[in-house]
Amino acid sequence: MASRRCKRYAYAMIVETPVDFRAKLPLRARLIGLDVGTKTIGIAVSDPALRIATPRTTLKRRRFTDDIVDLRAIVSEIGAGGIVIGLPVSMDGTEGPRAQSVRAFARNLSKAIDVPIAFWDERLSTAAVERALIDLDVSRSKRAKVIDAHAAAYILQGMLDSFTAQQQRSA
Repeated sequence: MASRRCKRYAYAMIVETPVDFRAKLPLRARLIGLDVGTKTIGIAVSDPALRIATPRTTLKRRRFTDDIVDLRAIVSEIGAGGIVIGLPVSMDGTEGPRAQSVRAFARNLSKAIDVPIAFWDERLSTAAVERALIDLDVSRSKRAKVIDAHAAAYILQGMLDSFTAQQQRSA
């Protein structure tokens, strides 16, 4: 019975707005950003001040239970207080099958990891990162290795920037 309560509580930790997400975060806890794809998961981390997102690594997708073991280890290692997941919304703002798949991933993740989870619109994140890497003259093979982690950093930075804007509005 306790197990069920824990799962329900964890599931309730998915929040939809940056304001609500920020309110649920512990002080000085770092965030993890995820770019969830069908073959890989790009991972980025923030600094404790929640100002800068840095690409960390890219995980090759395996079974969900294996992905969870890897993500739990990273959450524990950096002392993450929350997770930001890129939501692949269509250009017209609708959610297609990929967005529903990412939402399902987040629901399952929330049952396994007890930190708040929020979504961030990831439209054009990979394209923006790829353009930046091309501008830096990064080779195609090197881009393929780092693009997902950089896309996760781009997604996470969007959330961090929204926190800064929120602070400025309330000041």
